[in-house]
Amino acid sequence: MDNIRVRLVIEGRVQGVWFRDSTRREAEALGVYGWVRNRRDGTVEVLAEGPEDRVKKLVAWCHQGPPSARVTRVHESPEQWTGEFNSFQILFR
Repeated sequence: MDNIRVRLVIEGRVQGVWFRDSTRREAEALGVYGWVRNRRDGTVEVLAEGPEDRVKKLVAWCHQGPPSARVTRVHESPEQWTGEFNSFQILFR
């Protein structure tokens, strides 16, 4: 299985609903590395890399998010895998 890297920008009711922490826990359970952060425009951004099947599972999860989130759109951009991460973190501005 190839390693991939993807950047997501998630729109909807995604801040103030534990989206970042839930994403971190989901990524850790899947063995995906990278980060998640809130953006000033009210969206959440995720940069994730790892085995393709695991990253795709995280992407699918981000289309729903935690129970209190209401995801309306997910922008997905593939990027070149770098292998620079060894954990999944929450970034703060």
